[in-house]
Amino acid sequence: MSQTLLDDDSSTNPSKNLSLTQVVDRAVAAQPSRRLLIKGGLGAAMLPFLGGLAACGGGDDDKDDAVVAEKMLGFSGVATSSADSMVVPAGYVATAMLPWGEPINDLAPAWKADASNTAAEQEQQIGDNHDGMAFFGFNAAGNGFGDRSDEGLLVMNHEYINPEYFYAIEADTDAADWMAPFTLEKARKAQAAHGVSVVHVKRNADGSWAHVKTSPYNRRIHGNTPMTLQGTAAGNALLKTAADPSGTEVLGTLNNCANGRTPWGTYLTCEENWNGYFATPTNGAGQPADVRQGQVRYGISSTGFGYRWHTVDPRFDADVNPNEPHRFGWVVEIDPFAPASKPVKRTALGRVKHENAELVVAANGKVVVYMGDDERNEYIYKFVSSGSFDRSNPTSAANRRLLESGTLYVARFDAGTTTGDGMGTGVWIPLAFDSNGLTAANGFANQAEVLIKCRQAADRVGATMMDRPEWISANPKKAGEVYVTLTNNNRRGGTTSNAVDGSTSAGSARPPVDEANPRANNVWGHIVRWNEAGGDATALTFDWDIFVLAGQPSVTDARAPSANITLDNLFNSPDGLAFDGFGRLWIQTDGSYSNAGDYANMGNNQMLAADPVSKEIRRFLVGPSGCEVTGVTWTPDRRTMFVNIQHPGEVGSHPNAPKNTGGSTLTDNEIARNATAFSQWPTTGARPRSATVMVRRSDGGVIGG
Repeated sequence: MSQTLLDDDSSTNPSKNLSLTQVVDRAVAAQPSRRLLIKGGLGAAMLPFLGGLAACGGGDDDKDDAVVAEKMLGFSGVATSSADSMVVPAGYVATAMLPWGEPINDLAPAWKADASNTAAEQEQQIGDNHDGMAFFGFNAAGNGFGDRSDEGLLVMNHEYINPEYFYAIEADTDAADWMAPFTLEKARKAQAAHGVSVVHVKRNADGSWAHVKTSPYNRRIHGNTPMTLQGTAAGNALLKTAADPSGTEVLGTLNNCANGRTPWGTYLTCEENWNGYFATPTNGAGQPADVRQGQVRYGISSTGFGYRWHTVDPRFDADVNPNEPHRFGWVVEIDPFAPASKPVKRTALGRVKHENAELVVAANGKVVVYMGDDERNEYIYKFVSSGSFDRSNPTSAANRRLLESGTLYVARFDAGTTTGDGMGTGVWIPLAFDSNGLTAANGFANQAEVLIKCRQAADRVGATMMDRPEWISANPKKAGEVYVTLTNNNRRGGTTSNAVDGSTSAGSARPPVDEANPRANNVWGHIVRWNEAGGDATALTFDWDIFVLAGQPSVTDARAPSANITLDNLFNSPDGLAFDGFGRLWIQTDGSYSNAGDYANMGNNQMLAADPVSKEIRRFLVGPSGCEVTGVTWTPDRRTMFVNIQHPGEVGSHPNAPKNTGGSTLTDNEIARNATAFSQWPTTGARPRSATVMVRRSDGGVIGG
């Protein structure tokens, strides 16, 4: 993050033979027209969601050489880089588009290079710090959800802002503090840069893409957009405020990190570090004990992360409005094809610091959503719907209500029979009121409170504390196989755990190592995968193993990386994670770019591709200076990949950090006054801006193969 903004570290403490589906996918990738012949099984609308095909048919003129053309890792790996530019393999093109501040439509105001746009203008412009995203192809008519690859809606999250680049230097700006005087207008502008953008995009004849600015589908959803609170917790007393005595409507969505998508054509955006916008200046004086305990458990501090909203907008002063924080930390469902629709916060999925929401449809029709709580020593969850998905009518009204009710589970990762082999078994524990200690006597009055106090509920039932669970992705080629990135954890290796009564301050525990989290001071992170019993996503037990331990191959002690890490694919802090339709696993990083010490020869943050069978990992892309590489989506034909570049220009510990005349790294206050000193990505001569990168092959082939 920015030097000025804090985060939770600071504020609170085997056969390689192709399956039939793979053969079919490769045939379609080589000859997209075959897709018209293969629409069967679940129906055309399911194709973008599943990334594969259900049946195959074709003429006698199909060519065998097309079937075998695609490789799992069909590109030459790239070297690391610390330069302020994008690096992609030979034969690929990477083009930036849709940067922060671009007008969302043809009527919106232009972005101003000095960052002087107003809050009202920012509400009409693409938000800042792009994160998770999804491409929704149009149907043949171009008026709804379908599987077209040449035109669709790109829906993306905007997680937070970098104040040093976001605010203009004005006549009254304090010389020692570029954010002062801090005003409600500044808070509103920042709130406007959070949330989600829905952008109509279309592929040009040359393979490039354009923003269709005249489209009615273009839309901004931000920190003050009205939303519905729905599900078990809606209307609970803990969600009621003076502004919303019903506890069913909230303004805005914040810290929109990663995402999910549904087979009925909606987008899921996840609220992650929402706690940092709130503050308790009096440390919750006079508040009910359970409310104050919840603030501590979720990491709300006396000063927040440094956004300062609480100083000018009482909604974010949790001493004044103690229930307002309960209205954040949810998964939000958005219909991108209905611009006038109201986003819905789905409370049945629990309230945590959500990273992403990986949705799969089980064989029995139940909808399953996997989720990670992105903080050190937090938990992994899954939701199983009460109702079943109607495969014959994917976009039905009944399907659109499947996230309203179901059972929420939390994972316990148990050791296997051999100590230290990186394998074991696991159990999904239901978070259900009046069971497993989730009773009124233990602070849970009903199921609504179990969901609102989700972290405390997981503490109570004995879930496994993980090394910061982030993105989760399900293998489209193997039912029941799921992967999770555990980004890092410098707080592993102690003797304290999250207290069973839910009283532990967020991130303050120092748990011992365990089989699933085997390294103390895990600065490099790792990826764990599990296979649900019987390949059934609704199963209550699973087997797990460690897919990769990141790190330095030269380290041979207890911190050693796994055998699939070599000098050619070094990385740290795996974060973003997604499978493409071919079954390639893509890994994105958000870690140290110091290129020194533990992180020597790792360079800027990057994106890699992995073979889930052989475990080979190969670097595909490197981002510009100071960035995080995050968010990835593909067109159904997989000939275009969209990747987001977040916070380019964050100075941090970068080896090329700009210096002042005294030889010290520029502070945020100095950067704010010299916004091009470190990075000018993606536009030479201008302050750095988060943007989407469109990646394609020069020969028009499928990405990665």
